[in-house]
Amino acid sequence: MWKDRTEILIGKNGAKALEKARVAVIGIGGVGGYVCHLLARAGVGQLSLVDFDVVDETNINRQVVADINTIGRIKVDVMKEQIEQINPKCNVKTYNERFCGEFVHKFFQTRYDYVVDAIDSVQDKIELICYCKEHDIKIVSAMGAGNRIGVPNFKIVDIYKTANDGLAKVLRKKLKERNVKHLAVAIAEELPIKTDKKTSAVGSISYYPAACGCTLSAYVINEILK
Repeated sequence: MWKDRTEILIGKNGAKALEKARVAVIGIGGVGGYVCHLLARAGVGQLSLVDFDVVDETNINRQVVADINTIGRIKVDVMKEQIEQINPKCNVKTYNERFCGEFVHKFFQTRYDYVVDAIDSVQDKIELICYCKEHDIKIVSAMGAGNRIGVPNFKIVDIYKTANDGLAKVLRKKLKERNVKHLAVAIAEELPIKTDKKTSAVGSISYYPAACGCTLSAYVINEILK
């Protein structure tokens, strides 16, 4: 059986807990795509995927949904196909929509054991985080994975104990204004590199978003197994 090696570590009861778990992944890009793969390979039984975007050629260097054959396709559709090839029994729901204030109530008609925030937009992240906190839904958020090239050293900490991350700095201020007192985040200790100011694009390399996705997945799996 394909789950045998996992069950050696977590036992049949652990495997059943993952099979029963409902996890939402918001943002199926460089970070979120790896989260989906790793949760599916661990045996998570129900995954809800949210992303409004399509695969672009510039995604190929870091996103598991991206290759020369998927350019132009809807990201959540590609990811669903990939998950079905990994874990055919996984119940995958897809939402080809932007996560925003108008979408939030529609989406959370289902109760989730965990939500993984891999959104790029600050405003959309805040809408998601605040809704989860207000409704006692467990959530973990990705911080910056761009403009870094060293050996990744991600860890899970509280948002208010973060440093050297521009996204975290903005979020700390805005979440404090919204009276959010705690938030688990995956953050790298490496300082971002200063890149060419002629472009607004963020530099990226294959393994850094993947490492962030690994950290988020490990955290969620271990939380479910508790």
